[in-house]
Amino acid sequence: MHTPVHSDKDGEHATLATFDPRSGSLLERLVFNHRLVVMLACALITVVLAALAVGRLSLNASFEKMIPHGHPYIQNYLEHKDDLRGLGNSLRIVVENKRGDVYDAGYLATLRKINDELFLMPGVDRAWLKSLWTPSVRWTEVTEEGFRGGPVMPDGYDGSPRATDELRGNIARSGLVGSLVASDFKSSMIVVPLLDKDPTTGQRIDYRALSHAIEELRTRYEAAPAGESPAVRMHVVGFAKLVGDLIDGLHQMALYFAVAALIAAVIIYLYTRCVRSTGLVIACSLIAVVWQLGLVAAFGLELDPYSILVPFLVFAIGVSHGAQKMNGIMQDIGRGAHRLVAARFTFRRLFLAGLTALLADVVGFAVLMVIDIPVIQELALTASVGVAVLIFTNLILLPVLLSYVGVSPEAAARSLHAEEGAGKARGFERLWNLLGHFVERRWALRAVVASAALAVLGFGVSQGLKIGDLDPGAPELRADSRYNRDNAYITDHYALSSDTFAVIVKTAKEGCLKYPTLVEADRLAWTLQQLPGVQTTVALTGAVRQITAGSNEGSPKWLTIARNQDVLNYGAQQASVNNPDLFNTECSVMPVIAYLSDHRAETLDGVVRASAEFAQAHDSEDRKFLLAAGSAGIEAATNIVVRKAWGQMLMLVYAAVIVLCFITFRSWRAVVVAVVPLVITSVLCEALMVVLGIGVKVATLPVIALGVGIGVDYALYLLSVQLAFQRKGDTLAVAYRRALQFTGKVVVLVGITLAAGVITWAFSPIKFQADMGILLAFMFVWNMVGAVVLIPALSHFLLPGRKAGEEAESSPKPKRRRERLRLALGRARLGH
Repeated sequence: MHTPVHSDKDGEHATLATFDPRSGSLLERLVFNHRLVVMLACALITVVLAALAVGRLSLNASFEKMIPHGHPYIQNYLEHKDDLRGLGNSLRIVVENKRGDVYDAGYLATLRKINDELFLMPGVDRAWLKSLWTPSVRWTEVTEEGFRGGPVMPDGYDGSPRATDELRGNIARSGLVGSLVASDFKSSMIVVPLLDKDPTTGQRIDYRALSHAIEELRTRYEAAPAGESPAVRMHVVGFAKLVGDLIDGLHQMALYFAVAALIAAVIIYLYTRCVRSTGLVIACSLIAVVWQLGLVAAFGLELDPYSILVPFLVFAIGVSHGAQKMNGIMQDIGRGAHRLVAARFTFRRLFLAGLTALLADVVGFAVLMVIDIPVIQELALTASVGVAVLIFTNLILLPVLLSYVGVSPEAAARSLHAEEGAGKARGFERLWNLLGHFVERRWALRAVVASAALAVLGFGVSQGLKIGDLDPGAPELRADSRYNRDNAYITDHYALSSDTFAVIVKTAKEGCLKYPTLVEADRLAWTLQQLPGVQTTVALTGAVRQITAGSNEGSPKWLTIARNQDVLNYGAQQASVNNPDLFNTECSVMPVIAYLSDHRAETLDGVVRASAEFAQAHDSEDRKFLLAAGSAGIEAATNIVVRKAWGQMLMLVYAAVIVLCFITFRSWRAVVVAVVPLVITSVLCEALMVVLGIGVKVATLPVIALGVGIGVDYALYLLSVQLAFQRKGDTLAVAYRRALQFTGKVVVLVGITLAAGVITWAFSPIKFQADMGILLAFMFVWNMVGAVVLIPALSHFLLPGRKAGEEAESSPKPKRRRERLRLALGRARLGH
């Protein structure tokens, strides 16, 4: 099976009067013999799906969708989620006093108002909210009469010096410095655990609305009269705030989308100088985006910070295929064909190549479904749907529309003149002449050797590619973003960061109070505390030690875990008053929590390795050490899934591309020619990620698959036309030259257009979008370069066809000369 290619003369005298409408494939006849029906059906579908997109589509995110549910660590967390409050999705809000310390009466009044407003916000797990003003935050001391304790905030606090002194003493006794109170006493923290759903509405938490509510709170309390500095400043970190900031930044992406579409329109227009055909290419690509968004809404899905880029990719792929159709029709009209005949000829030539390329894109996106992270699976489904609709909008609807509208006569004449003036080396023809040299042995050998050297160098650099985040804070945002500045402040002023890694100690009922269990948990806490990147560890064992010592006149000799069960029971009972989250009500689940200085890949790998080794060595029938909970624990599990999915995804996407290429070309040599440039680009992209300090994570995982899926389009269009001409008897040089004129020039055009569009993302406030823009622009350019340089170079060795010297022997002109020479010789003999 190969793409039929007609000669340059096919449409020269093809008028409507001479063209047979019954010719062509069944699909061609169904489409072009019922053009009005096709257009009306597409118009109706567009209206319906546009209404769905406007009415139902939303932009949100979910904490649950970001985690790999099938991983054992996540299953352990979800199974014991209700027993591990505060170790999942939560916000940490620090209120800083800019004019004093935390004991200032005005500051405390403001803190109380902020605390009360946060308490009443939808989605807050109010029972577990913590601050200086919540009664669950308590102090304990040992006296000659026994233990004394109570809420840190004194009952009836009125801001008087006496009440302030009492608060100062309670904070000192509570051990909150470094956790809820800053080490410099200039700020205090409010810990706000969040529910998955709003209990009043049953709907998932709207993170954008929650982020806006917090920003409104921040703006209101940071407001100050003109000329004065604000009395307080708020610092907010947590998944919900991060996602809210991402969604706000994504709304700016609409501007970048418009800029990219404008760039694409301008470049295509400069190439064609035809307003009508350029407008149709852009319009059909935008229609595909509308269809995609409408179908996403119809399926009940929503866009999130990671799938928001997919509509632009669909638009970009649509522009690529649309430009090929437009170019083919333009050339046929330039040769004298009627616009309907030209549309049908172009449909015949390029539909199979376009269909194969789009199927490769669909499969490239669909393989992401194997990754056990719901947000990636939804991205894969969204992208696959978007690319699938391009079969209708850009492979069918666009040729139909062009069959009515056609192209301007000037553009058609210019296209034909450019093709026939190849030897004049004008404009881009110099480039085509240069590229034509790569079918020659010397140029081909140099190209292959240089590419191999680049691939080896890139592979060596790519070995430094890391899984996970490489920077502290939120790498999804710029380093100078408000979120990352807030995170830096909290890290500098608090001993307990928001990066928590928890090992779940699972026992039978009341088992966490047993001496052997507490000793093993204490050993685990000590083991983790020795690791680089671990600030401190917190567990029930620490509280039991303190209470045991307090029960014995505070003697440090008793800072131990007693063997007496009654002493342990009393210690746990007292610990539950001040720290109810150290174990569950049945005392069958007890977390050992490590507070990390950051969540970089190296830090998480070290903690996971030590915890897993400890669990393997110390698990027994009475107790199990289960990994992992906490924000860092969830991220560690995600990194493990991403690491496994990275190689698996690449193998699947390349296997799919190879199969589709083989079905199209029916030649293993052609498959090698098409796939090798893609492999080299993938290797170089991984090397670029290392150079730019970009790790492989949920945000960047799809980039390689996207680049391969889109990049194979170039090879399919160029190589299918080249092979068709070779099968008709042309030499490799002639076949490649004609493939360049017919589809190659558009490959170069589209590669430049797409790269110019996505590079605008580099200015996005969302860093991972900026990273993706740079990586995609790199892949677009290198896939284009690989197609126009390596395809002829590799074809020289793998798909040579007839040699160039054979052209003279088989061309009609020499044959006619030989025939005339024979006739002349015959006459001479007769005359003699």
